Amino acid sequence: MPSDVSTQQARIPMLEREQVSGDVGALYDALLQQRGVVPNMFKAAANIPALAQGIAAFLKPIVGDGALPGWYKELVAVRICLLHDFEYGIKSHTLSAKQKGASDEQIKALEDFERGPFSEAQKLGFRYADRLHRSADEIDDTFFASVKAAYNDLQILELTAVAAAFEFFPRLVTALRIPLTPAPGATR
Repeated sequence: MPSDVSTQQARIPMLEREQVSGDVGALYDALLQQRGVVPNMFKAAANIPALAQGIAAFLKPIVGDGALPGWYKELVAVRICLLHDFEYGIKSHTLSAKQKGASDEQIKALEDFERGPFSEAQKLGFRYADRLHRSADEIDDTFFASVKAAYNDLQILELTAVAAAFEFFPRLVTALRIPLTPAPGATR
């Protein structure tokens, strides 16, 4: 059972805006403008500036608009976070999904997406992410052919990348006990 991440103490320092400068300061400013808050994961990663910048650079194509819309990729991220019972990611990427255009109805339906307000292709994408979460070996040739019939190569690459990336983040954040990021406008 996961610990209460809303009250836990991070295992490493989380740097505030006044403690960073240069490119990491610019990253904080961009995150604050985009999201209304600097996520605590970045505050921890900022202890190694190249890591904070690398994570930001990695996430941009992972959850941004591309061959697939950013709101859908954010929902795939939330789906993987739900499978991990990863509260930090659920809260963070639910906010991002809403900011990018996902509806409250879509967000609420993620636990039972098969009955949710999604197209058949979107449901197939969630099934693909679920299989990848359990084991990449579950993506057999028959199932992949069904995915290939619904998505082009770039979309499949993006879908795979977002699902795989969100296998990493629960481990990083949970191991370091990074607490939930306060809602935009809340005090730290």
